[in-house]
This record gives sequence, C-alpha cells and structure tokens, in this order.
Amino acid sequence: MESNEKLNIEELLKDLEAYRPRRRGWTWRRPAPNLELGPFSYRDCSEPLAGKSAPLLTAHYFDNVDPQPLPVITTEIASGRFEDDIRRMRMAAHHGADHIMVIRTAGQSHFDGLIEGTPQGTGGVPITRKQVRAQRKALDIIEDEVGRPINYHSYVSGVAGPEVAVMFVEEGVNGCHQDPQYNVIYRNINMIRSFVDACESKKILAFGGLAQIDGAHNANATAREAWKVTPELMVQHAINAMFSNKVGIPKGSICLSTVPPSATPAPCVYMDLPYAVALREFFPDYRMRAQMNTKYIESSTRDATVTHVLNLLISKLTSADIQSTITPDEGRNIPWHIYNVEACDTAKQALVGMDGLMEMVSLKDDGPLRERAREIQERAVLFMEEILEVGGYFAAVEAGFFVDSGFSPERSGDGISRQINGGVAAGTVVKREADYMAPVTAHYGYNNVSQYNPEAVSDPASLIGGCTFEKPEKIIFIDELDETDNVYVRMEESKKYRREGVIKPEMEWLADGVVQMTMFFPVERRLAEAAAIEAGKRMNLSEVEVISREVMQEAEGTRVEIKGKFPFDIDVSSLVLPKEPEIMSDAELRAAIEEKPMSVVCGTVGEDEHSVGLREIIDIKHGGIEKYGIKVHYLGTSVPVEKLVDAAIELDAEAILASTIISHDDIHYKNIANIDRIAREKGVRDKLIFVAGGTQVTPEIAVRHGADAGFSRGSKGVHVATFLVKARQKN
Repeated sequence: MESNEKLNIEELLKDLEAYRPRRRGWTWRRPAPNLELGPFSYRDCSEPLAGKSAPLLTAHYFDNVDPQPLPVITTEIASGRFEDDIRRMRMAAHHGADHIMVIRTAGQSHFDGLIEGTPQGTGGVPITRKQVRAQRKALDIIEDEVGRPINYHSYVSGVAGPEVAVMFVEEGVNGCHQDPQYNVIYRNINMIRSFVDACESKKILAFGGLAQIDGAHNANATAREAWKVTPELMVQHAINAMFSNKVGIPKGSICLSTVPPSATPAPCVYMDLPYAVALREFFPDYRMRAQMNTKYIESSTRDATVTHVLNLLISKLTSADIQSTITPDEGRNIPWHIYNVEACDTAKQALVGMDGLMEMVSLKDDGPLRERAREIQERAVLFMEEILEVGGYFAAVEAGFFVDSGFSPERSGDGISRQINGGVAAGTVVKREADYMAPVTAHYGYNNVSQYNPEAVSDPASLIGGCTFEKPEKIIFIDELDETDNVYVRMEESKKYRREGVIKPEMEWLADGVVQMTMFFPVERRLAEAAAIEAGKRMNLSEVEVISREVMQEAEGTRVEIKGKFPFDIDVSSLVLPKEPEIMSDAELRAAIEEKPMSVVCGTVGEDEHSVGLREIIDIKHGGIEKYGIKVHYLGTSVPVEKLVDAAIELDAEAILASTIISHDDIHYKNIANIDRIAREKGVRDKLIFVAGGTQVTPEIAVRHGADAGFSRGSKGVHVATFLVKARQKN
C-alpha cells in the first residue's frame, strides 16, 4: 500500500471465507548491535523497519531516522468495533508496535463455545472467527507496508478456552493469554474445569508456536496494596510457567506478565526494581512481558506518561522481552486512537533514549536491591510451602490465600476464595472412557490411536485425512448471524464518511464525533467541573462529561478535561487549505544573494530572553539564513523595539527580523504593532521588510498588526530566506 492510501475495509471483508493465514507462531525482533543510523550509533536496538514508519516528532532534525528498540512493543486495542480497530492497528504499527493485542469483551469468558459473527462489543471486542480473520488479513497488508512481522494476540480464557485455542491456531494468531489461575480467581470458572481445559489449550498453543502470556499481574491490580502481593505473584508465575512447560510449551515461548506494583508518590523504582530482579533471577529461562501499573494513577495524560516512563526504566534495567503500552489507555479508561499511538511513541523514545545504558551502569550485587529481592523470593518460597501444607493449589484457593493484601506469610483475611465444587461450569469435567480416541492434531493425554492404526500414533489426524490444522478447507466459516448487530450494518451507517469526502472528528470509531478539550477555571473543583460541562454545551457539544480534573490550588483554580460529541459534518471540498510555504532551492537563494547582497537586523524584542528559535533561523550551523550569504546583525535578547528600528537605519539593513515568544497580554502582537508604528514615524517603513516570528505567532495576525510576514512553529531558515528574496523582488 501507499502510505497516503486508506485501508479499504470493504475490500478486506470480501472473500474472507477463502483467506488463509500465511504463517504460524510468534516472531521476536532481531538484534542489530552497533547499528549506524544517520549521525548515531546504537548498541542494543533491533533491526530497523524495512518499509514505511512514523519516526518520532523531532527525528526530522536527523534525516528521519527511526531506530527500533529491542523489546517487542505491544499496543492493546479494545474499542468494541473490529473494523475501526483495524485502522488503529495500522497507526500503531507505523509507530513501532509489532504486537497487536486485541482485548476481548469480559463476558466472553463465560460463553461455553465459539461465538460467530462480529457483534459490537463493550469493554473489548467479541472474539469471533470473522473478526480474527479480517484483522489477521489486514495485518498481512500492514506488515508488508512497515516491513516486519506483526504478532497478533488475544485471550484463550474462560469456559471455551480449548475451542478458542483451536480457532487461534487455525487463523494464524501468534500470541495469547492463557492462565488457568486467572479463570479461577478473576472469572470464577470452576478450578477443576479450568485446569483440565488448560491442558488441552496449552497443547494446542504449543503446536501452533504461540507465545503464551500469563495473568499473574492481575493480583496487583486487585489487592488493596499491590506491592504486598509480590510473593504471591512469584508463586502464580511459577505454577503457570511450570505447568505450561510440562504440557509442552517451550520455556522460550512462555512469558511472565509483570507489573511494577507501586506508583508515585511512593519511591516506586526503589520498591519495584527488587521485584523485577527477583523475577529475573527465579525465572531466567522464561520471557518477561512488562506491563505498567494502572492501579494508582488518575485520568491524566501527564500522570500516565510519567508512570509509563518510570516503568520503562525498570524494563530496561531488567531486559524485558515484550513491552506493553497500556497505561495511557487503561489508566485513563479512554480507549482512543491517540493514546495507543502516543504510548507506542513513549516506549520507543524512552527505550531508544536508554540505548546502551547497561554498558555504563550495573545493578549492585549487594545492598538493599539484592536484600529486598531475596526477601521477596524467600516469602514466595514460604507461600509455596504453605500451599503444599494445606493440601495443594485448590485447597489454598478455597482457603482464600490469593490476592490477600497481607505481605505473605502475613494474612489480612481479604483474599479471594473459590470453592472446588463451585463456580462457572462446575461438575462438567467427565472422566474419559478407557478407549477414548480423538483423531485430531495436538490433543492432550493418551489417545488410544494404536487400536485403530499403530502407524498413526504420532499423527492421529491422519486417520481422517488431516484435521483443520492440516486441512483448513475443512473449517466452516460463518459470516454473520445477527441482522441488526453486524459489521455491514455499522459500516452502512458510516458509509458517507468512508466514501463521500465528509469527515468528522473521532477518538474511538470512525466519525464518532468525539472531541476532548482542556480548560482552566479559577474556582474550586466542583464549580470548575460544572462550568466545564456548561462551556462544552455552549460550544454545541453533546453528551459532555468530565474525564479528568486536577486542582491546581484549592482556592485559585482547577484544570478540567472534558469530552463531548461534535454534531456537525465537515465537507472536505469546502475547506480552504493554507498554502504550502514557498521554498526556493539553496542554489537559487545563494545566486540571488550573490547577485544582490542583503543585510538584516534581528533580535528578540521587548523583555523576552528567548534566543534559541531565532538562532535556528539565522545561524549557519542550524541551516539558517547566513548559509545563503545574508549578512546578519544580531542584537541579542530583550531588545527595545525602537532600538531594532534604529539599528536597521544605522546599518542600512533591508530587513528587520523580530523574534517574540512571550505572549502574556498579547505582548507579542503589541510589540509587532509598535515596530511597524515606529518605522512609520521615522519614515523608513516602506524601505524595510519586516518579519516577525515565534512559537505563539499566528502569521495572519502578525500581518494584521503590521508585519510583512509572520512565521510560527516549524519555520526554518529557508522559509524566511525565500520570503526575504521574494519580497525584495516584488519591491
């Protein structure tokens, strides 16, 4: 695909019954030690993308290099409409994600079989064959576009776990969550049923080469004081990791889902790093999937991002293999496109920024780090011993050992208790008959195949000419079942936004009209919230609600963030696009200045001490106007506006360049107007080209206040030089 070409969802949905995934199994990034990109050398990055990508914002200063960190980067998707999630997948992949984790709707854990069609979900996507197939097909296109494999992932949990596992292998899913303890503790699936199903599921996943992630981290999202359950987390990891390996999943495909259990204002690195080290020491042969803390954060982008970066530091120090990016999305509880993408960029920027860190620092072999890690390990061993003493895992669950907020072996008595004969699907496990046989691939347990054909013992599916793993044509593909809740109905409703040149703002679904706004009111929190909602309504937004608030000072004011729905369509054909800035070539500019030399006077005016922006416009080392031969007289910062005009007169300059960054009380525009006024009073305005610039300068408003041109964010020396030469030619 061309990067300026939209994914055609209608075309993706065509002929899905004939689609076949092109590969099975998980793909890890390939290390690229001593990588040279642009002016930089990288020590522990992975191979760069071979296709299209979206570099970090400031990469344009360095030839748009886009280094990729070594850990696989995850983006989690949960909007509820799979057809729009496909577009989000593409955005995330361009920003470095190569692990697309589709969160399934929570209620699906209690379905006792596969569901068909593609209904709209709440809190996730109902995982259906059609949804999985359409998204895997889209990812084939996207991974060709970005130039690397993309791992597709969802959940093998709940009563229908084995059926979902079969479907995932059939449809080319590459990774999954599978943890029978998660079923028991958080979904109240009967514990016997959960572990029996897990045997079958894990056997299937091993055949398909899927990476398996566990769910132990949910304990610190549930416990009252998350850092106190770290010994239990170690035990949960141990049970699932060993169980998975014994069933047949290679250790290198088993990933422990780790979450730093504390957050600021706690000394979180001091508290969390020992836990991460303890895990690495206890489980050296397994992979680590690092997820961020979402328990102790507010719905603030700043709070979520800082938490994310602190957690990324721990990931770097302990060599995480997969890096989740869920904090800005789940922590804010707003599953919007921009937060998925920004979180991928945060992970990429932070991990690349820490490239080579471990060559310069090392974790101490003694002191509080090792002492605290050792203590967590010892408490985990005591926890496991206690499980054995009471009669094993099932008895421990009945006794409420798990998610107890005491620091084991302490007990607070608030753990989650499940009964061995209770829960969803209790009493549904039936002992096999002695001669039970299933003629399918990747079946768990003794299968009695030899009674039918001794040569088929290692390949039971050969008895029926291959099962769906070998013969995908045997798969029955069901398109849609619900006439009122399906992808075709939803896409018909949004058809004009796909085809007719009509657009609307969106955050989650195509043309959902949702916008967010941040505002400040000089009043206490409750008044500020009410005022923000009223402001949103007066801006014609509907369904206005507060999504974040932060008291700046109890008496002085509150920052409030709202979301609402924008009710209007925007006709693209009616939009007036600003002109692209005219740029002369370097050769043309040099020739023009050589033919007729030019001098300019410049400075930052008023009481403004900012200099960096103007330096980038004028200095030769920044590619400024000096490189074209323009003679620059730089007066510095805090230059009185009259002095700038007088200097231009004294030096017989052709142009004035006024930089103005501070914008309080519109002082930047007042200074622009004063320069124009003073030049007129001195009778030289028609002899001078007057250019004003700064990050808060709007070009049109600058001209309205007397400048010949205004330059704002993103302006370069070539833009200013081109204007100066063109303006002189006009005169």
